[in-house]
Amino acid sequence: MALQCGIVGITNVGKTTLFNCISNTRGETTNFAFSTNKSNVGLVIVPDPRLYEIEKLHPIKKITQATVDIVDIPGLTKGASHGEGVGNKFLGDIRNTDALIHVLRCFDDKNLTHIEGSVDPVRDIETIDLELQVKDLETIEKKMDRIEKLIKIGDRKAGAGMKTLTKVREHLENFGNVRDMELDERDMEYISDLFLLTIKPIMYVCNVDEISAIEGNTHVENVKTALSGKKTEILVIAGKLEAEIAEFDDENDRKVFLEDAGLDEPGVNKLVRSAYNLLNLQSFFTVGPKEIRAWTIKKGMNAQQAAGVVHSDMERGFIRAEVMKYKDFIELGSENECRHKGKLYVEGKNYIVDDGDMLHIRFNV
Repeated sequence: MALQCGIVGITNVGKTTLFNCISNTRGETTNFAFSTNKSNVGLVIVPDPRLYEIEKLHPIKKITQATVDIVDIPGLTKGASHGEGVGNKFLGDIRNTDALIHVLRCFDDKNLTHIEGSVDPVRDIETIDLELQVKDLETIEKKMDRIEKLIKIGDRKAGAGMKTLTKVREHLENFGNVRDMELDERDMEYISDLFLLTIKPIMYVCNVDEISAIEGNTHVENVKTALSGKKTEILVIAGKLEAEIAEFDDENDRKVFLEDAGLDEPGVNKLVRSAYNLLNLQSFFTVGPKEIRAWTIKKGMNAQQAAGVVHSDMERGFIRAEVMKYKDFIELGSENECRHKGKLYVEGKNYIVDDGDMLHIRFNV
């Protein structure tokens, strides 16, 4: 779907370590602040156990999972909005993303110096928020200057736009993020072209040490308290432990390591699925003679639009979609049983595809 999720945070919090665990590319990790001047871009497989459950009932050689683009943006610091630490470039990289993963350092390590001198993830949230807010405020004020000129020449629509921009500016001046505002469609009409940084959906990852991987720690509790009432997700992941897990090529060795650590799956798997959901994405499945495949669509897409994700010819020549629900297929065991039990549905182009739907698309061109 060409959507990107950006990983942000203060320098030296473990962003690149987590990126390396999930991405098909590798970024350099060091113990030094500002050791890189470019963002890392990688393609990440979205782990979906449902594909392998389907394969048990429909044995096949090839399984293709959904993917999502992840951007590891170098660590920000105070003054980034004014260009500190080549901050303007990094803020520009954030602007090009569709959602954010904010990694927070929630572990103590005397060998890894925190740029602020002490570990305080709540302070780090405030630091990053402030830098993004300052940049958004600058963007809003530039547009207000343009709108002011339109008002002077009698543009009626410009007045309504100024009201929205003023409301957003006041919210930012009070250290608020635009994502937390109550904005209607008309408000969005005036700001959607600005690609504001603080309007992007966000989730938080508390990077902890190994002993805190299950229960968390005081730092994590402080983060949860600070974010109480916010519409966001908080994950607890031990980045160093995840890096060790990622080194295992053998699935059985990985399973034993996970069990020893008290985990049922790598934490980064949950991270990737959460990022996928944060981008407002979901998957539907196709099952053919050679391949079981997950296809990525935006939530709310109809059957004809979903067909276009597979191939433009399918969208153009769409006739109908034969739909099985994943749960029905697993419970009944086959397409024939779904058909016999009335669990195979014939749907038209306006059918809204659900996550996990198994589609067979009929088309003619």
